[in-house]
Amino acid sequence: MSSPTPASGHHDELGRPADSAGQAWEGKSIPSHGFAGDTGAADAALVAALAAAHGTPGDDAETALMEHVAQARWLVPVVAVATEVDESGPHAVDTRSDMAAVTLTSPDGSRALPMFTSLESLAAWDPGARPVPVRAAAAAQAAISEECHVLLVDVASPHATVLRPSMLWALAQERAWGPSHRDAHVAAAVRAAVETEPQVVDHRLEAGEPAGAGVLRVVLSLEPGLGAELVGAVATRIGERIATDGETRARIDALTFALEPAR
Repeated sequence: MSSPTPASGHHDELGRPADSAGQAWEGKSIPSHGFAGDTGAADAALVAALAAAHGTPGDDAETALMEHVAQARWLVPVVAVATEVDESGPHAVDTRSDMAAVTLTSPDGSRALPMFTSLESLAAWDPGARPVPVRAAAAAQAAISEECHVLLVDVASPHATVLRPSMLWALAQERAWGPSHRDAHVAAAVRAAVETEPQVVDHRLEAGEPAGAGVLRVVLSLEPGLGAELVGAVATRIGERIATDGETRARIDALTFALEPAR
């Protein structure tokens, strides 16, 4: 990549063009981080996958979406935040500011990191925000460091999409995402949690409702004649065992139980 354009009027001790600190521009370069030639336009296949998952959420649509999300270039917004303010005059004046990542907080206190497919979608949300191009893994890792629970994609668009906690963690860990009821790790964890309960004759995993919420439903077949209190205690113990494993929790967005007659 070519060297940066020298600032006019600045030279080093040898008379070579230099930056404002007197360091010569010669030999310097700015790394592209893989985004050289990026025009800021959205990837058409990614937008189509977002629209499909937004319009008809389900396992296949979300799996296809996450494959696109993991490979895409994303724009994370940063904004100027005043760090020093001069209030000596009639109007307060920012004398120093830093650029900071944006996080959004919902009424229930959960936090989201917004990210955008294009300069156009970012400008539709906040024309004053500065775009920082990143890979999905980097965006997810930044979200976790900011204690965000989800990623919010193209928030001001018709296909605005929430990437749930299981999706956030899959991106951060750079592993493929899959619905929890199809996840081999989750299946093994649930099996281990269930097998210590002698009243459970059998179990299976399925998608819960509503579609697109990432709910895992564990269907239990129990011995006949158990009272409601005992059934509740069994489900509670199983749920607690599942929750003790951090890796399993990261793959499940919500957990419910259902009962069916033992065969």
